[in-house]
Amino acid sequence: MTTHDTDRPAFAGDIHLTGLGLVLREWDDHDVPAMAELFDEPAVDRWTPLRAPFDLAAARAYLGQARQRRADGERLQLAVTTDGHRPLGEILLFPTGTAGEVELAYAIGAAHRRQGLARRAVQLITGYAYDPLAAARVLLRISPGNTASAAVARSAGFQLTSAPLLSRAGARDPLHTWLHHRTEQFTAV
Repeated sequence: MTTHDTDRPAFAGDIHLTGLGLVLREWDDHDVPAMAELFDEPAVDRWTPLRAPFDLAAARAYLGQARQRRADGERLQLAVTTDGHRPLGEILLFPTGTAGEVELAYAIGAAHRRQGLARRAVQLITGYAYDPLAAARVLLRISPGNTASAAVARSAGFQLTSAPLLSRAGARDPLHTWLHHRTEQFTAV
């Protein structure tokens, strides 16, 4: 994996991942109203660290944090779009602290669910994690009660592991670990 000396992925310039009917792209200042609309809803509040109310001020702060974390090599946060413009959700990729291992997370706006967007975004960024980032392991961490995300994980080629439940700051519940096996077929970037 291309890394900084802290074993974080070195995220190259402007990232646009295209495939599976999606364009995953960097957030920009024009997306702040869309972020507030997408993330200010009960399921995002329940299953992610983002809390309601998620208004314009929260969206601006979140965008600022996303930019800083990316600059620091801590996290890549991309808007999920079908046209390269209108955000429908978000997908994140970040190192776990174990060499060669990254974790993914995602949120799709309520009006855009049940269209396969999460599955396709997970598949697309999984391909990016393997090549060009050269990750050896790609994980998802999902609350046992989040059946919709568990279905996304399965459909994207992830399998539930026997790892103990993980407690994490910002998560309301302990989390199951799901692992993607490189041998699973998926469409790479």
